Amino acid sequence: MTALLSAPSPERRAVLSLRIRLFAAATITYNLIEAVVALWAGGVAHSSALIGFGLDSVIEVSSALALSWQFSAKDPERREHLTLRIIAVSFFALAAFVTVDAVRALTGGEEAQHSTPGIVIAALSLAIMPVLSWAQRRAGRELGSRTAVADSKQTLLCTYLSAVLLVGLVLNSALGWWWADAGAALVIAGIAVREGINAWRGEACCAGCASDNKPAPVVVALGTKPADR
Repeated sequence: MTALLSAPSPERRAVLSLRIRLFAAATITYNLIEAVVALWAGGVAHSSALIGFGLDSVIEVSSALALSWQFSAKDPERREHLTLRIIAVSFFALAAFVTVDAVRALTGGEEAQHSTPGIVIAALSLAIMPVLSWAQRRAGRELGSRTAVADSKQTLLCTYLSAVLLVGLVLNSALGWWWADAGAALVIAGIAVREGINAWRGEACCAGCASDNKPAPVVVALGTKPADR
């Protein structure tokens, strides 16, 4: 019996492309708010982790804009390689800045202070970002778009960063562990480097699809004999 992997119909591809653009618009809107709050709160509290989190929000906006630009074309696949490069470079820039700022804080910079706005924005992101990432990744996988999956992983990264940030801020506020803030920032930088490498290699889609538990749909050609093995 001959089995062929099915692909989305042109109509379905149009729906998925529109859906991805809407997810990108939602990401841009939320992350602009997140960036403003985190950068302001980080500056007030001298928090390397909050500043790094805010910069990650700026990078997520640039990534979502790049994704919107890609899917505004009639043939989005032609822009995929460049879009992946933009996402990767954004990750590397974030990692470099946050690392320098965290090391400066650990080696004699100002100690991070308590930040209620920082704790609130980290908790909100921890609740919102997983849902947005899942929806975008699902559409990207069905469409077979590496950039959509890469951007969804960047959104998912925000979830991890939110958790790390929240732990660092709470430890600093509750126990006075100011170094936990810088430690959280270094964790953020390390995760950003890993995701940047994956995006540069274009591995985001394959790695994500391989983890899917659902088998790909197949179209079976009826009336054919089983293939010899």
